[in-house]
Amino acid sequence: VNYMMKVNYDYSKSMLHFCMQHRIPFLYASSASTYGSGAHGFREGDACEDALNPYAFSKLMFDRYVRRLQISTRVVGLRFFNVYGPQEAHKDKMASVFYHMFNQLRADGRIKLFKGIDGVADGEQRRDFVYVNDVVKVCLWFLDHADAPNGIYNCGTGHAHSYNEAARAMIREFGRGEIEYIDFPDELRGKYQNFTEADDTNLLAAGYNEGFHEMKDAVKEYVDFLNKGGYFDYND
Repeated sequence: VNYMMKVNYDYSKSMLHFCMQHRIPFLYASSASTYGSGAHGFREGDACEDALNPYAFSKLMFDRYVRRLQISTRVVGLRFFNVYGPQEAHKDKMASVFYHMFNQLRADGRIKLFKGIDGVADGEQRRDFVYVNDVVKVCLWFLDHADAPNGIYNCGTGHAHSYNEAARAMIREFGRGEIEYIDFPDELRGKYQNFTEADDTNLLAAGYNEGFHEMKDAVKEYVDFLNKGGYFDYND
């Protein structure tokens, strides 16, 4: 907890105040984890927020710190939902489920998904998966549109997909494979989001209108990229 607060809260405050002092636009990564179980919805605001772990707590505390400040410079927080796409191999265990699915298919042709708990069927946990290219578009849009209001915005497609759907999309593009369901880890019970889906009302109201990839199209593009090595060659 202390490490999370030092990195995600204290350091973020230092960055924020430096940018405010020098009138530098400050766009930062918040997280959909701040909504906890999602029992109260996924709309930006205290009524929906309920962090379930230290990471989410540290992110939520900084969001609330930003809300309390009188800010005259450009400050936008983006609550990224489940981001996936090129350049994530270095994230190891924290890389997206799509990256891990690809490697599982390449290793033994089987994608491992959690069995269901709390009334959720096997592999039917649902996530708002958002392609990294779209995340970049949203970031650049806020950077280029200084007239859009400051604030904290959801950055997700607004449409949840199950892990089963994600696995089937990966298998289709990979060309082979099957799904295996494994026991749900005890250490994640009570700390796991069975469902996330961005409420994009405020993002759209701010003026963003550039849309998001369909998952099937993004997965095809990502699998093609991974088949070529999984990283851009900056020497080209």
